[in-house]
Amino acid sequence: MIEAQQVLAPLSRAALVLVVTVNEGAEAAAKTRDLCGDLSGLVRSVGFRDLDAQLSCVVGFGAGVWPRIFDDVRPPARLHPLPRIRGEKHEAVSTPGDLVFHIRAGRPDLCFELATQILTKLAGAVTPVDETQGFRFFDFRDLLGFVDGTENPVGDASVKAALIGAEDPDFAGGSYLVVQKYLHDLDAWNKLPVEAQNKVIGRDKLSNVEMDDAVTPSSAHRILTTIKDDDGNEIKIMRDNMPFGSPAAGEFGTYFIGYAASPTVIEQMLRNMFIGDPAGNYDRILDFSRAVTGNLFFVPSLALLDTLGDD
Repeated sequence: MIEAQQVLAPLSRAALVLVVTVNEGAEAAAKTRDLCGDLSGLVRSVGFRDLDAQLSCVVGFGAGVWPRIFDDVRPPARLHPLPRIRGEKHEAVSTPGDLVFHIRAGRPDLCFELATQILTKLAGAVTPVDETQGFRFFDFRDLLGFVDGTENPVGDASVKAALIGAEDPDFAGGSYLVVQKYLHDLDAWNKLPVEAQNKVIGRDKLSNVEMDDAVTPSSAHRILTTIKDDDGNEIKIMRDNMPFGSPAAGEFGTYFIGYAASPTVIEQMLRNMFIGDPAGNYDRILDFSRAVTGNLFFVPSLALLDTLGDD
């Protein structure tokens, strides 16, 4: 099997997601391409300070920048800008972003140092548009108080869910990555009784056990984000969401990080959430959580990433 980037790495205690745009000009494109071959070495150099912290970095490329820096390589079959999705009340935005760096470790200082080294390498070639430093909150809960990532597949199922296979053989071992930053209105959320919060999510807040379908509203987050194929089999993705925030600034949020073998499954989740299934039956979590960023990236396999850097 073609070796992937650390798409399937275990959930970490700390993370940093950096999204940048690539500046105009051949020099900026060349500098960005050179980083493809240098990134593994940077990760090893920084991570060697504490091997137990398992520092990793996944890099992904947006549809707009691919032909600029890889003009001799056709783009992956399903790479395109994340569509803007507007429902009656809420909107999933699509925001600028050419490259994403998803950095994970057991320590936030390693994430910080690696991001610093990456931006030093890319000085003059890129413009940062978003940096979000996340953390694990108690027993892997989000700031709404619910356990996040419960439905992630394991073993062979995780490979099937997250990695491209024979359907696009030139890019096998790669993945599609969707990232979104959501800001929560915690004051309004915390005024809801726990029983009402359970119905919004579709799980019991304390035990993390799914509510019985017979008493779960069709607008529950769990229901609308469960996608099935024509045979009724659930199509999984790999989530690595991270809480983030600033109590002093009154900012509390969840950074959605979703890896999939095809972006269509995540886009269907977003349509169900924002437009509704059926239309109008939108995800009630959006009454308390607002999407402020949104991007779709392709994550090459390690072999392809090295090849792109060598070329």
